[in-house]
Amino acid sequence: MKKLFTITMALVAFTISAQNVTFGAKAGLNFASMTGDDADGLDGRTSFHFGVTAEIEMSDTFSIQPELLYSGQGFTDSGELELYDEFGNFLDVVDADITAKVNYLNLPIMLKYYVSDGLSLEAGPQIGFLLGAKVKVEAEGESETEDVDDLKSTDFAFNLGAAYKLDSGLNFGLRYSMGLTDVPDGDSDGFKHSVLQLSVGYNF
Repeated sequence: MKKLFTITMALVAFTISAQNVTFGAKAGLNFASMTGDDADGLDGRTSFHFGVTAEIEMSDTFSIQPELLYSGQGFTDSGELELYDEFGNFLDVVDADITAKVNYLNLPIMLKYYVSDGLSLEAGPQIGFLLGAKVKVEAEGESETEDVDDLKSTDFAFNLGAAYKLDSGLNFGLRYSMGLTDVPDGDSDGFKHSVLQLSVGYNF
């Protein structure tokens, strides 16, 4: 959290000193999944994101947009699950549905280029701070949820997207976030976040 506080204060100081700054809020859907050899066969998870933005105009066509977003990520899976008793004895094999919920506080810093009036293309890095992770297993009409504590506390990604802003301040965005960091805290053959975001926002 100390890193987050330092980065946030630096952005606030830069924003205050800059001219032509507009603040806003945004929210929308996440279509999240995982990429990599370890993630082969996993399905996506639909969740949401929301947060605040600040667009800093650098010229008529370029601006910088830092954001602070809550983001629900993770994956789903289904398959056979082996059951054991408390003594480690094998009991049965059942069909199970698994949902992994991995939630972050993300700080993207986007460079926006306006190709026409209101329409912009954007790209930029993102750092995410892990808020928590849980795995829910559902089988034979019962469910069990457990905390996951063997994930890295920070996640790095690179974002690409496009946005359209109306004169009223209402705006719409489409963004793909490509994870650069293996999520597990240990050896991994590739287990990175992959998130497609659809957003609706408003600049004040």
